[in-house]
Amino acid sequence: MNSITLIIPCHNEQNNVKNFYETSIKVIKQLPLPYYEYIFVDDGSADNTLAEIKKLTIRDECVKYLSFSRNFGKEAAIFAGLQHVSGDFAAILDADMQDPPELLLEMYQTIKNEELDCVAARRENRKGEPPIRSFFAKKFYTLINKMADINIPDGARDFRLMKRNMIDSLITLGEKSRFSKGLFAWTGFRTKYISYENIERYAGRSNWSFWSLLKYSIEGIITFSSLPLSIASFFGIAFSFIASILILYFVIQKLIWGIAITGWATMMCLILLLGGVQLLCIGVLGQYIAKLFVEVKNRPVYILREHSFGDYVVFNHGQRNTKE
Repeated sequence: MNSITLIIPCHNEQNNVKNFYETSIKVIKQLPLPYYEYIFVDDGSADNTLAEIKKLTIRDECVKYLSFSRNFGKEAAIFAGLQHVSGDFAAILDADMQDPPELLLEMYQTIKNEELDCVAARRENRKGEPPIRSFFAKKFYTLINKMADINIPDGARDFRLMKRNMIDSLITLGEKSRFSKGLFAWTGFRTKYISYENIERYAGRSNWSFWSLLKYSIEGIITFSSLPLSIASFFGIAFSFIASILILYFVIQKLIWGIAITGWATMMCLILLLGGVQLLCIGVLGQYIAKLFVEVKNRPVYILREHSFGDYVVFNHGQRNTKE
C-alpha cells in the first residue's frame, strides 16, 4: 500500500494536538500518496490530550490512537507507533510543532529521488534554549560519538521519514532500555540529514527538564557503549599502581632513613579519594547491571489502556497479526 503514517508521541499536549493536525494535514494532502494515517500515542497524559485526539478520530477516520496505561516515556511511544505502521513510509513528529510538518515535502522528495532509506531532520542551532542546556547537549553528542560505534549529528531529532525496510528492522529491536537516536544510527540504513532553524513550541512547556535530559544522556551512552566500564577498570589499575609505588616509597623511607609516616589529614584525603574512585567505578558497573536487570525481566516496553485499532493488532513486516 502506497501510504504514509505519521507517528505523534504525546504527553500532556492538549493545547497542541488540534493545531498540529490542522497544520500537518495541509502538508500531507500535498504528497503524491493516495493514503495517509495518523497514529497519536498518548503517553499517559494527565490532561485532556486523549480527549482532543478522540475528537480528531471522529473528524477524520484516518486518525488512530494508542493510549498507554501510564507514562512509559517517549521511546516507548515511538516503538508502539512503529509497531502499528501499515504503509510504506513512516514519519515521527512531535505534537508541539518543533518538528515543522512542512519539512515532510522536502523529505519525501529527497527519499524518492535519492537512494536513501531515511531522511532525518537536525537543528542548525539551539536558539531559544537556555545556554547551559545547549552547552551540555553539544557535549553529549561529541561524547557519545567518540564512545559509541555510531554517529549521531549534533542537533539530530527523532523527526524523520523512513521506508518500510527500516521500520521493519527497528521493530525487531525489542530491548527495554531504548535510545531511538542511537537505534536509528545503529541499523546502518542510508540516511540523509536536512537542517532547519530551531522552532519554539506552539503551546505549553517542554516535559524535558535538565535532569531528565541528563538521565536520558547517561542512558544513551550506557546503552551504546561499554567504554565507561573500561574507564572504570583504568582508574582501578592506575590507582592500584600509584598506591603500590607509595607503599614501596614509605617502606624504603622508614628502613633507610628512619622517617615515620605522619599526617592524619593526608591519609584521610587519600582514603576519601580512593573511596570516591571506588564508588564511581561501582556506580558505573551498577548502571550496566541495572540494564541487565531490566532486560532479563522481559517486561513489555509499554502497556495499552485503550486504542482505536479494533482488535489489538500489531503490524510486523507488513503482516497483520491479531492478538487474542
